[in-house]
Amino acid sequence: MFKKILVANRGEIAVRIIRACKELGVRSVAVHSDADADAHHVRLADEHLCIGPAEPALSYRNIPNILSAAEITACDAIHPGYGFLGENAHFAEVCESIGIKFIGPTSENIATMGDKSNARELMIRHGLPVLPGSEGEIASEHEAAAVAAKIGYPVIIKASAGGGGRGMRVVNKEEDLAHAFQAAKAEAASAFGDTGLYVERFFLEPRHIEVQILADERGRTISLGERDCSIQRRYQKLIEETPSPAVDDRLRRELGRVAVEVAQAVHYRNAGTVEFLLDKDRRFYFMEMNTRIQVEHPITEEVTGIDLVKEQIKIAAGMSLPWKQQDVKINGHSIECRINAECPEKFTPSPGRITRFHPPGGPGVRVDTAIETGSEVSCHYDSLIAKLIVHGVNREESLARMRRALDECVVEGIKTTLPLHRRIFDDPDFQKGRFSTSFLERFFAAYSA
Repeated sequence: MFKKILVANRGEIAVRIIRACKELGVRSVAVHSDADADAHHVRLADEHLCIGPAEPALSYRNIPNILSAAEITACDAIHPGYGFLGENAHFAEVCESIGIKFIGPTSENIATMGDKSNARELMIRHGLPVLPGSEGEIASEHEAAAVAAKIGYPVIIKASAGGGGRGMRVVNKEEDLAHAFQAAKAEAASAFGDTGLYVERFFLEPRHIEVQILADERGRTISLGERDCSIQRRYQKLIEETPSPAVDDRLRRELGRVAVEVAQAVHYRNAGTVEFLLDKDRRFYFMEMNTRIQVEHPITEEVTGIDLVKEQIKIAAGMSLPWKQQDVKINGHSIECRINAECPEKFTPSPGRITRFHPPGGPGVRVDTAIETGSEVSCHYDSLIAKLIVHGVNREESLARMRRALDECVVEGIKTTLPLHRRIFDDPDFQKGRFSTSFLERFFAAYSA
C-alpha cells in the first residue's frame, strides 16, 4: 500500500479522497490555490501545500507545481479526482515516467479513449454497437455533409477531445450544417486546443445510461450496474439514479457485458465509466468512455456496498479485485442531486459567501460536500457545492427520501439549484420514470407557460 498520496484536486472530491486515505491508513497531502488556503480539504489532510494563485491554469492544472509538491512531500502516488487533470494523458504519462503512481487508468488508456473519434473507430473494429456516423474525424464541412446525408438528419457534430457538452452542435437540416460545423470547431479549439470533429446520428429523446466498471492490474474487469443520467441541461447532468427505471435485468446484464468488453478492448485499468445512449426501442449504442472517477459515483457505492475511491487506490497499489462478476449485487435504489451555486432559472453562476448551511440527515441520506457556514464559493471553479445522495429499498422510497432531504437542506447567502430540484421531484412524469435527455426542455416550457 502507498505511504502518502497527493490529492491533485479541490472541493468535495478532494474531501472524498482524503477520507478514503484515512480509512486505508494512508497519509494525504492536499494541494491548494491561494483562494483555497482555508478550504475544508486543506484542513482535513495530513499535510498541505500551496501550488499557485486562484486561476486553475496556474494551480490545479499546473503540472510542474503539482509534481514539485509531490516531490517535496515525498508522495508515492497522486489521485487526480475528476476535472482539472483527471483525464490528462500527458500528466499520467509524466507521473509514470518519474515513478509516481497515477491513481487511475494508464496514460495509454486515457489517450485512446479520450479521443472520441478514435474510440469510436476502435469500438467499430471490435464489433461493438455504436451510433451511426463517421468512422473517424471529419476534415471539412463537405465531408460532414456527406456523412449526414448517408445516415440522415438530425445529426450531432462532436469534438473528438470533447467533454462537458462543449464542442457539440445538433443539426436538424442540411442548410444549418456549415455554420454548426464552424461553431463546433471554434469551440473545440478554445476549450480543448484541438479542432478534431466527428459526426453521429442524433436520436430524439434517448436515455443517457452509463455503466461503472472496475479493472485491476491483472485484467480482471467487472461491471457495477448502470446509472441513468438523463436529467441534464446542455449535456450537464443534474440528477442521476441507479438502477435506471428503463433498464430490466436482461438489459442490465447486456449493458454490463458490453461495458466490460469495451474496457478489455483497450486493456483498461482502474475505475472507468462506459456511456451509452438508449433509444425508444431499448437499443443501446456506445458513446464514449470516461477514464476517471465520476461525479455521480456515490449512487453506485450505495447500491453495491463497494467503495469506489478506496478500490481505485487499492488497484493502483497492485491489489486484485476481491469480487467476480457474480458477486456484484444491486441492493435497493439510489438517487443523487447535484447542488450547484447557480441561479435555478437562468443557470448563471452565483459565487459568494455561504451565510448558513444546514445539510439534511436521517436514514438513507448522504451529503458529499466541502462547504460549511462561512465558506466562500469562488468564481474561479466549478459551481458544484454539494452532492445530495439518498438510498432506499426501492425507487419509491428513494423519491420520498430525496423530497424530504431537499426540504431539509438549507443554503443561504448564494443562489442554488435546490428550488429546481424540488420542482423536478414534484413532477408526475419524473416520479413515474418517464423521462429522456430532453426532459428539462419540456419541464421548463411547461413551468413557464
